Amino acid sequence: MKRKLFLVEKNRIKKFFLKKGLISVIGGFVFFLFLISSSGNAMAIPSYARQTGLSCSACHTIFPELNSFGRQFKLNGYTLTGIKTINQTRKNKKGGERKVLKLLRISSLSAMFQTGFTHVNKTIPGTQNNNIEFPQQLSLFYGGQITPHMGSFIQVTLDASGTFGMDNTDIRYANRSKGKIPFTYGFTLNNNPTVQDIWNTTPAWGFPYTSSGVAPTPAASPIIDNLGGMVAGLGGYGLINHLFYFEFTGYGTAQLGINMPPDATATGVVKGIAPYWRAAIQHQWAKSYVEAGTFGISVKTYPSGVTGMTDNYTDLGFDLQYEFMFKKGQFTLHTSYVNEKQTLNATYASTNSQNLSNRLNAFKIDGSLFLNTGINFTMGYFNTTGTEDNVLYGPANIPNSNGIIAQFDYLPWKNTKISLQYTAYNKFDGAKTNYDGSGRNASDNNAIYLQLWFLF
Repeated sequence: MKRKLFLVEKNRIKKFFLKKGLISVIGGFVFFLFLISSSGNAMAIPSYARQTGLSCSACHTIFPELNSFGRQFKLNGYTLTGIKTINQTRKNKKGGERKVLKLLRISSLSAMFQTGFTHVNKTIPGTQNNNIEFPQQLSLFYGGQITPHMGSFIQVTLDASGTFGMDNTDIRYANRSKGKIPFTYGFTLNNNPTVQDIWNTTPAWGFPYTSSGVAPTPAASPIIDNLGGMVAGLGGYGLINHLFYFEFTGYGTAQLGINMPPDATATGVVKGIAPYWRAAIQHQWAKSYVEAGTFGISVKTYPSGVTGMTDNYTDLGFDLQYEFMFKKGQFTLHTSYVNEKQTLNATYASTNSQNLSNRLNAFKIDGSLFLNTGINFTMGYFNTTGTEDNVLYGPANIPNSNGIIAQFDYLPWKNTKISLQYTAYNKFDGAKTNYDGSGRNASDNNAIYLQLWFLF
């Protein structure tokens, strides 16, 4: 029920902006696609390549997966430049000079056009199968250095429904200490917990990086997956000796299109500040890299209005990333596990849930083999389980869904990707057969998704 309220509110916000003719600007880990003739979400936008003078492959194996250099580029605030800049300095009291302006001589704007075709194994009753999303996403981005030590990733998106709305954003200040032990530190202002993360294991940037916008998806997922565009947070982070990473960010409600300040007409409002935390250890060898960490968030929300009881969620996650580089390519492994504790005070009191307390567990793992010829194979497995609640989850009493995702990618050029993705469900919303009480089986939702993705 809570996640449905979040999705309803997000759609309402987008419709508001379309009617008013306004465009929300905010960015994320997103690449840009362009469709030519008949020929979500990524981090490597072309403006970064123009700014640094480096190819996309300097930061990525296959976009949007970051390599070690790409992680450092993001951690340092997107500020590395390899082109001429417009500079201004100001003298300080000690006789030295401080740089007060550093503007790029070229535009930091980029664009994306993404389109896809989806075939579902069995047509959803009352709908049409074999759908083309054209566009699935059309985005404009501002990405790169803003001032010395400050950079950004900002996105405006037109989606398949024809509405403009906010997408992910990450604006950073970053600096480094001058001590004997390397220490990179900074601050992030963003609108989606984990969008600021530098690994491909957390919800914002985990596999699959893009997927069909029309294929059925399971109803239950942790709240940390569903806060994008609904909140804004300010936090600080640090990387000590290239080894230990830590971050703490506080999030508050930042919904557009509702009455401000939020009142009784609002839904999904976060009460106070929701703390988000992240810690990880990483190490780089000659050919191998490993990261292991933990992340989480604690959120109190009002299902409706801004007073009364709240629903409380605490998500605790663990993740692992491993990379092995060989002469002709790279093997990469990602995995994550999130345990969510729900205390549904408001929803239970309004008889919209069977239980006062529920649990939800989400496990994901994927492995990919990337070849320097531009070919990539990925196989992923996902499994969501939780407490039985025949009110909160409707006909499916248990939020139990699992299956596999197989994907083939071909990059004929470094800024172009063609993907073929197949999703197969073993269980969907609690059952393998007749999960909705109307005779639909989990395998009926198996889907083939063909996508064309360009960056420019």
